[in-house]
Amino acid sequence: MCDYFTILSLADAVLWQGSGLNLASLNYCIITAMIELNIPGKGTLKLEHLVIDVNGTLALDGQLLDGLSRSLRILRDRVEIHLLTTDTHGKQHMIDQQLGLQALRIQPGNEASQKEAYVRQLGSLSVVAIGQGANDSAMLKTAGLGICVMSREGAAIETLLAADILVPDIYAAVDLLEKPLRVVATLRK
Repeated sequence: MCDYFTILSLADAVLWQGSGLNLASLNYCIITAMIELNIPGKGTLKLEHLVIDVNGTLALDGQLLDGLSRSLRILRDRVEIHLLTTDTHGKQHMIDQQLGLQALRIQPGNEASQKEAYVRQLGSLSVVAIGQGANDSAMLKTAGLGICVMSREGAAIETLLAADILVPDIYAAVDLLEKPLRVVATLRK
């Protein structure tokens, strides 16, 4: 708890450390990034991790969709971003470079259970998961918040049914996280 301290974001603390200031002489507390949502009828979600499927969700035919690099950079101040892929098109290394992230490669076979296990490992209730394929359904159901996106590849019915929210595309999903009161408005009971 930071009752009597100045509260810094993780990004501010890193900048201050790089500035040469003596942080030991300051009273401070570092709070990890998170999106906290109090949803009437559902409870409080403290989302620290964003787990995103790559192909079909962030990319089409192995190509990152336009404008996502900037949008995801903005979200990095709020959540830790994790990319999961089977690298179907063999172009994930280019997407990793564009986003400045390193995707976790999922092995072919039992992909849904591998993605679900990854979400569980992070702490399910602290995860928002985004996907659209059949192999994303278990991770969306397990996550504290599951978002299914429609894409030009379509969306699997089982994934749609596993999600808490359906959005028309990945841009709308990112907008929800940038403006989290929209999530509250959608899920309140």
